[in-house]
Amino acid sequence: MSKIKISIAGGSGYAGGELLRLLLFHPNVEIQQVSSERHFGKFVYKIHPNLRKQSTLKFCSLSDLDDCDVLFLCLPHGASISNINVYKNKAKKIIDLSADFRLDSNEAYKKWYKKDHALPQILTDFIYGIPELRREEMKEASFVSSAGCNATATILALYPLYKNKLVQLDKTVVEVKVGSSEGGNKNSEASHHPVRSGCVRSFAPTGHRHVAEMEQELSFGEEARFHFSATSIDMVRGVLATCHVFLKDNLTEKDIWKIYRREYGNEPFIRIVKERDGNYRYPEPKLLAGTNYCDIGFELDRYSNRLVVISAIDNLMKGAAGQAVQAFNIMHGFEETTTLTFPGLHPV
Repeated sequence: MSKIKISIAGGSGYAGGELLRLLLFHPNVEIQQVSSERHFGKFVYKIHPNLRKQSTLKFCSLSDLDDCDVLFLCLPHGASISNINVYKNKAKKIIDLSADFRLDSNEAYKKWYKKDHALPQILTDFIYGIPELRREEMKEASFVSSAGCNATATILALYPLYKNKLVQLDKTVVEVKVGSSEGGNKNSEASHHPVRSGCVRSFAPTGHRHVAEMEQELSFGEEARFHFSATSIDMVRGVLATCHVFLKDNLTEKDIWKIYRREYGNEPFIRIVKERDGNYRYPEPKLLAGTNYCDIGFELDRYSNRLVVISAIDNLMKGAAGQAVQAFNIMHGFEETTTLTFPGLHPV
Protein backbone atom coordinates (compact mmCIF):
# COMPACT_ATOMS: atom_id res chain seq x y z
CA MET A 1 0.00 0.00 0.00
CA SER A 2 1.34 3.42 -0.92
CA LYS A 3 2.01 5.74 1.96
CA ILE A 4 -0.13 8.77 2.72
CA LYS A 5 1.70 12.00 2.03
CA ILE A 6 1.26 14.47 4.86
CA SER A 7 2.53 17.98 5.50
CA ILE A 8 2.56 20.08 8.65
CA ALA A 9 1.87 23.81 8.48
CA GLY A 10 3.45 25.55 11.45
CA GLY A 11 5.77 22.79 12.53
CA SER A 12 8.12 24.70 14.83
CA GLY A 13 5.81 24.74 17.87
CA TYR A 14 5.45 22.09 20.52
CA ALA A 15 2.41 20.48 18.88
CA GLY A 16 4.14 20.43 15.51
CA GLY A 17 7.18 18.81 17.07
CA GLU A 18 5.04 16.13 18.67
CA LEU A 19 3.32 15.46 15.35
CA LEU A 20 6.72 15.02 13.73
CA ARG A 21 7.86 12.67 16.48
CA LEU A 22 4.77 10.51 16.08
CA LEU A 23 4.43 10.52 12.31
CA LEU A 24 8.09 9.81 11.60
CA PHE A 25 7.39 6.33 12.97
CA HIS A 26 3.95 5.82 11.44
CA PRO A 27 4.20 2.89 8.99
CA ASN A 28 1.60 4.35 6.63
CA VAL A 29 2.91 7.92 6.43
CA GLU A 30 5.42 9.83 4.36
CA ILE A 31 6.17 13.29 5.75
CA GLN A 32 6.42 15.53 2.72
CA GLN A 33 6.97 19.04 4.14
CA VAL A 34 7.03 20.97 7.40
CA SER A 35 6.65 24.74 7.35
CA SER A 36 7.96 27.53 9.55
CA GLU A 37 8.25 31.15 8.53
CA ARG A 38 10.73 32.00 11.30
CA HIS A 39 12.94 28.97 10.70
CA PHE A 40 12.72 28.60 6.93
CA GLY A 41 15.66 26.57 5.62
CA LYS A 42 16.74 25.15 8.98
CA PHE A 43 16.76 21.45 9.79
CA VAL A 44 13.75 20.53 11.90
CA TYR A 45 16.04 19.03 14.54
CA LYS A 46 17.49 22.50 15.20
CA ILE A 47 14.18 23.39 16.81
CA HIS A 48 13.18 19.90 17.92
CA PRO A 49 16.50 18.49 19.19
CA ASN A 50 14.94 15.18 20.20
CA LEU A 51 14.67 14.46 16.45
CA ARG A 52 18.42 14.45 15.82
CA LYS A 53 19.30 11.45 13.63
CA GLN A 54 15.57 10.87 13.10
CA SER A 55 14.92 13.33 10.28
CA THR A 56 16.83 15.40 7.72
CA LEU A 57 13.78 17.49 6.80
CA LYS A 58 14.18 21.24 6.57
CA PHE A 59 11.50 23.81 7.27
CA CYS A 60 9.88 25.31 4.20
CA SER A 61 7.70 28.40 3.90
CA LEU A 62 3.92 28.17 3.96
CA SER A 63 3.91 29.54 0.42
CA ASP A 64 6.08 26.61 -0.69
CA LEU A 65 3.72 23.87 0.52
CA ASP A 66 2.88 21.44 -2.27
CA ASP A 67 -0.27 19.39 -2.67
CA CYS A 68 -0.51 16.47 -0.25
CA ASP A 69 -3.01 13.91 0.98
CA VAL A 70 -3.42 15.28 4.52
CA LEU A 71 -2.44 18.68 5.88
CA PHE A 72 -2.02 19.21 9.62
CA LEU A 73 -2.46 22.85 10.63
CA CYS A 74 -0.51 23.87 13.76
CA LEU A 75 -0.91 27.59 13.32
CA PRO A 76 -1.77 30.47 15.69
CA HIS A 77 -5.42 31.13 16.35
CA GLY A 78 -6.95 32.96 13.39
CA ALA A 79 -4.36 31.86 10.82
CA SER A 80 -6.29 28.81 9.66
CA ILE A 81 -9.44 30.85 9.05
CA SER A 82 -7.69 33.41 6.90
CA ASN A 83 -6.25 30.86 4.46
CA ILE A 84 -8.50 27.82 4.79
CA ASN A 85 -9.55 27.85 1.14
CA VAL A 86 -5.88 27.79 0.10
CA TYR A 87 -5.26 24.82 2.38
CA LYS A 88 -8.33 23.00 1.10
CA ASN A 89 -6.90 23.29 -2.41
CA LYS A 90 -3.66 21.68 -1.24
CA ALA A 91 -5.12 18.68 0.60
CA LYS A 92 -8.30 16.63 0.47
CA LYS A 93 -8.15 16.13 4.22
CA ILE A 94 -7.23 18.65 6.92
CA ILE A 95 -6.70 18.27 10.65
CA ASP A 96 -6.57 21.68 12.35
CA LEU A 97 -5.05 21.92 15.83
CA SER A 98 -6.09 25.55 16.41
CA ALA A 99 -9.38 26.78 17.86
CA ASP A 100 -10.61 28.20 14.55
CA PHE A 101 -13.20 25.51 13.73
CA ARG A 102 -13.96 23.81 17.05
CA LEU A 103 -17.34 25.44 17.57
CA ASP A 104 -20.32 24.53 15.43
CA SER A 105 -22.11 27.89 15.42
CA ASN A 106 -21.27 31.53 14.89
CA GLU A 107 -23.34 32.41 17.97
CA ALA A 108 -21.09 30.37 20.23
CA TYR A 109 -17.97 31.67 18.52
CA LYS A 110 -19.07 35.29 18.97
CA LYS A 111 -19.93 34.71 22.63
CA TRP A 112 -16.47 33.35 23.48
CA TYR A 113 -14.21 35.09 20.94
CA LYS A 114 -16.02 38.46 20.98
CA LYS A 115 -16.40 38.68 17.21
CA ASP A 116 -18.16 36.96 14.36
CA HIS A 117 -16.48 34.01 12.73
CA ALA A 118 -15.05 34.97 9.34
CA LEU A 119 -16.45 31.83 7.65
CA PRO A 120 -19.45 30.63 9.68
CA GLN A 121 -20.82 28.72 6.70
CA ILE A 122 -18.05 26.11 6.92
CA LEU A 123 -18.02 25.56 10.70
CA THR A 124 -20.13 22.43 10.34
CA ASP A 125 -17.71 21.04 7.73
CA PHE A 126 -15.31 20.25 10.59
CA ILE A 127 -15.83 17.35 12.98
CA TYR A 128 -14.96 18.13 16.59
CA GLY A 129 -11.80 16.24 17.37
CA ILE A 130 -12.39 14.00 20.41
CA PRO A 131 -12.47 10.47 18.93
CA GLU A 132 -14.26 8.93 21.91
CA LEU A 133 -17.24 11.18 21.16
CA ARG A 134 -17.07 11.52 17.37
CA ARG A 135 -15.47 8.30 16.09
CA GLU A 136 -18.20 7.34 13.63
CA GLU A 137 -18.30 10.83 12.11
CA MET A 138 -14.51 10.87 11.80
CA LYS A 139 -14.55 7.71 9.71
CA GLU A 140 -16.19 9.66 6.87
CA ALA A 141 -14.69 13.08 7.61
CA SER A 142 -12.48 15.22 5.41
CA PHE A 143 -11.95 17.94 8.02
CA VAL A 144 -11.33 17.57 11.75
CA SER A 145 -10.79 20.32 14.32
CA SER A 146 -8.77 18.98 17.25
CA ALA A 147 -10.16 19.76 20.68
CA GLY A 148 -8.53 22.04 23.22
CA CYS A 149 -6.40 20.38 25.89
CA ASN A 150 -8.36 21.65 28.91
CA ALA A 151 -11.61 20.88 27.14
CA THR A 152 -10.43 17.34 26.34
CA ALA A 153 -9.54 16.57 29.95
CA THR A 154 -12.82 17.99 31.24
CA ILE A 155 -15.12 16.55 28.58
CA LEU A 156 -13.70 13.04 28.85
CA ALA A 157 -13.98 13.21 32.64
CA LEU A 158 -17.65 14.21 32.58
CA TYR A 159 -19.03 12.74 29.35
CA PRO A 160 -20.52 9.55 30.90
CA LEU A 161 -22.32 11.57 33.57
CA TYR A 162 -23.72 14.20 31.23
CA LYS A 163 -24.66 11.72 28.53
CA ASN A 164 -26.74 9.79 31.06
CA LYS A 165 -28.19 13.01 32.53
CA LEU A 166 -27.03 12.25 36.06
CA VAL A 167 -25.84 15.69 37.20
CA GLN A 168 -27.35 19.04 38.09
CA LEU A 169 -26.46 21.13 35.07
CA ASP A 170 -25.80 24.48 36.73
CA LYS A 171 -23.46 23.44 39.53
CA THR A 172 -20.40 21.88 37.89
CA VAL A 173 -17.11 23.41 39.04
CA VAL A 174 -13.87 22.52 37.24
CA GLU A 175 -10.35 23.54 38.21
CA VAL A 176 -7.46 22.53 35.96
CA LYS A 177 -3.76 22.69 36.69
CA VAL A 178 -1.67 22.95 33.53
CA GLY A 179 1.97 22.76 32.54
CA SER A 180 3.99 25.58 31.00
CA SER A 181 3.95 24.01 27.51
CA GLU A 182 0.29 24.97 27.18
CA GLY A 183 1.52 28.53 26.61
CA GLY A 184 3.44 27.59 23.45
CA ASN A 185 7.04 27.41 22.24
CA LYS A 186 9.18 30.53 22.08
CA ASN A 187 10.66 29.19 18.83
CA SER A 188 7.31 28.92 17.08
CA GLU A 189 5.31 31.48 15.14
CA ALA A 190 2.56 30.99 17.71
CA SER A 191 4.61 32.18 20.66
CA HIS A 192 3.58 35.81 20.28
CA HIS A 193 -0.12 34.94 20.31
CA PRO A 194 -1.48 34.58 23.86
CA VAL A 195 -4.66 32.94 22.58
CA ARG A 196 -2.77 30.21 20.72
CA SER A 197 -4.98 27.14 20.30
CA GLY A 198 -7.71 28.87 22.28
CA CYS A 199 -5.81 29.08 25.60
CA VAL A 200 -6.42 32.44 27.20
CA ARG A 201 -3.48 33.03 29.57
CA SER A 202 -1.37 31.39 32.26
CA PHE A 203 -4.02 32.04 34.90
CA ALA A 204 -7.67 32.10 33.90
CA PRO A 205 -9.98 32.36 36.93
CA THR A 206 -13.02 32.86 34.67
CA GLY A 207 -13.91 33.22 31.02
CA HIS A 208 -11.65 30.52 29.54
CA ARG A 209 -12.59 29.87 25.94
CA HIS A 210 -12.40 26.09 26.27
CA VAL A 211 -15.68 26.34 28.21
CA ALA A 212 -17.37 26.84 24.85
CA GLU A 213 -16.30 23.34 23.84
CA MET A 214 -17.57 21.86 27.10
CA GLU A 215 -20.97 23.50 26.62
CA GLN A 216 -21.13 22.29 23.04
CA GLU A 217 -20.19 18.66 23.67
CA LEU A 218 -21.88 18.03 27.02
CA SER A 219 -25.25 19.76 26.74
CA PHE A 220 -27.17 16.86 25.13
CA GLY A 221 -30.15 19.05 24.32
CA GLU A 222 -30.05 20.92 27.64
CA GLU A 223 -28.19 24.04 28.69
CA ALA A 224 -25.14 22.98 30.70
CA ARG A 225 -23.08 25.54 32.62
CA PHE A 226 -19.48 25.11 33.71
CA HIS A 227 -17.72 27.16 36.37
CA PHE A 228 -14.16 26.77 35.14
CA SER A 229 -10.72 27.99 36.18
CA ALA A 230 -7.23 27.17 34.88
CA THR A 231 -3.94 27.69 36.66
CA SER A 232 -0.40 27.16 35.36
CA ILE A 233 1.78 25.26 37.82
CA ASP A 234 5.39 24.12 38.01
CA MET A 235 5.38 21.33 35.45
CA VAL A 236 6.12 21.32 31.72
CA ARG A 237 3.58 18.86 30.33
CA GLY A 238 0.22 17.88 31.64
CA VAL A 239 -3.34 18.80 32.54
CA LEU A 240 -4.96 17.72 35.79
CA ALA A 241 -8.69 18.47 35.91
CA THR A 242 -10.60 18.28 39.20
CA CYS A 243 -14.32 18.36 38.47
CA HIS A 244 -16.98 18.80 41.15
CA VAL A 245 -20.46 17.70 40.07
CA PHE A 246 -23.66 17.28 42.05
CA LEU A 247 -25.70 14.20 41.30
CA LYS A 248 -29.45 14.25 40.79
CA ASP A 249 -29.94 10.86 42.45
CA ASN A 250 -28.29 8.82 45.15
CA LEU A 251 -25.68 6.66 43.42
CA THR A 252 -23.05 4.39 44.87
CA GLU A 253 -19.45 4.21 43.71
CA LYS A 254 -20.31 0.82 42.24
CA ASP A 255 -23.04 2.49 40.15
CA ILE A 256 -20.54 5.05 38.90
CA TRP A 257 -17.99 2.34 38.06
CA LYS A 258 -20.61 0.63 35.90
CA ILE A 259 -21.46 3.85 34.08
CA TYR A 260 -17.83 4.61 33.24
CA ARG A 261 -17.12 1.02 32.23
CA ARG A 262 -20.13 1.02 29.93
CA GLU A 263 -19.02 4.18 28.15
CA TYR A 264 -15.26 3.63 28.14
CA GLY A 265 -14.67 -0.09 28.60
CA ASN A 266 -13.57 -0.58 24.98
CA GLU A 267 -11.73 2.71 24.57
CA PRO A 268 -8.01 2.15 23.89
CA PHE A 269 -6.88 5.43 25.45
CA ILE A 270 -9.16 5.79 28.47
CA ARG A 271 -8.04 4.25 31.77
CA ILE A 272 -10.05 4.29 34.98
CA VAL A 273 -7.61 4.87 37.83
CA LYS A 274 -8.98 4.34 41.31
CA GLU A 275 -6.68 2.32 43.52
CA ARG A 276 -7.05 1.37 47.18
CA ASP A 277 -3.32 1.55 47.85
CA GLY A 278 0.00 2.47 46.23
CA ASN A 279 1.65 5.80 45.41
CA TYR A 280 -0.69 6.73 42.54
CA ARG A 281 -4.25 6.08 43.62
CA TYR A 282 -5.68 8.78 41.37
CA PRO A 283 -4.72 10.16 37.94
CA GLU A 284 -1.27 11.74 37.83
CA PRO A 285 -0.23 13.78 34.75
CA LYS A 286 3.52 13.23 35.12
CA LEU A 287 2.97 9.50 34.48
CA LEU A 288 1.31 10.40 31.16
CA ALA A 289 4.09 12.49 29.60
CA GLY A 290 4.45 11.44 25.98
CA THR A 291 1.37 9.21 26.04
CA ASN A 292 -2.05 9.49 24.43
CA TYR A 293 -3.93 8.24 27.48
CA CYS A 294 -6.55 10.00 29.54
CA ASP A 295 -6.66 8.65 33.09
CA ILE A 296 -9.91 9.18 34.99
CA GLY A 297 -10.71 8.63 38.66
CA PHE A 298 -13.53 9.62 40.98
CA GLU A 299 -14.71 9.68 44.57
CA LEU A 300 -18.11 10.24 46.12
CA ASP A 301 -18.45 12.69 48.97
CA ARG A 302 -19.89 10.56 51.76
CA TYR A 303 -21.62 13.58 53.30
CA SER A 304 -23.39 14.96 50.22
CA ASN A 305 -24.38 14.25 46.63
CA ARG A 306 -21.09 15.71 45.36
CA LEU A 307 -18.96 13.54 43.08
CA VAL A 308 -15.36 14.55 42.43
CA VAL A 309 -14.04 13.37 39.05
CA ILE A 310 -10.32 13.70 38.34
CA SER A 311 -8.72 13.36 34.92
CA ALA A 312 -5.17 13.71 33.64
CA ILE A 313 -3.65 13.98 30.16
CA ASP A 314 -0.48 15.15 28.45
CA ASN A 315 -1.63 18.44 26.90
CA LEU A 316 0.70 17.99 23.92
CA MET A 317 -0.49 14.44 23.23
CA LYS A 318 -4.09 13.62 24.11
CA GLY A 319 -4.60 17.38 24.26
CA ALA A 320 -3.06 18.09 20.84
CA ALA A 321 -0.81 16.02 18.56
CA GLY A 322 -1.62 12.55 19.86
CA GLN A 323 -5.35 13.11 19.57
CA ALA A 324 -4.84 14.52 16.06
CA VAL A 325 -2.96 11.37 15.02
CA GLN A 326 -5.67 9.24 16.61
CA ALA A 327 -8.20 11.08 14.43
CA PHE A 328 -5.93 10.62 11.40
CA ASN A 329 -5.86 6.87 12.00
CA ILE A 330 -9.65 6.71 12.26
CA MET A 331 -10.14 8.79 9.11
CA HIS A 332 -8.00 6.35 7.12
CA GLY A 333 -9.17 3.07 8.60
CA PHE A 334 -5.86 2.33 10.33
CA GLU A 335 -5.59 0.66 13.69
CA GLU A 336 -6.48 3.51 16.02
CA THR A 337 -3.47 3.00 18.25
CA THR A 338 -0.89 3.11 15.44
CA THR A 339 2.25 4.98 16.62
CA LEU A 340 0.44 5.93 19.86
CA THR A 341 1.19 2.96 22.11
CA PHE A 342 3.97 4.48 24.26
CA PRO A 343 2.87 3.73 27.88
CA GLY A 344 4.82 6.47 29.65
CA LEU A 345 7.71 6.22 32.10
CA HIS A 346 8.04 5.18 35.70
CA PRO A 347 9.68 6.33 37.88
CA VAL A 348 9.41 9.97 36.90
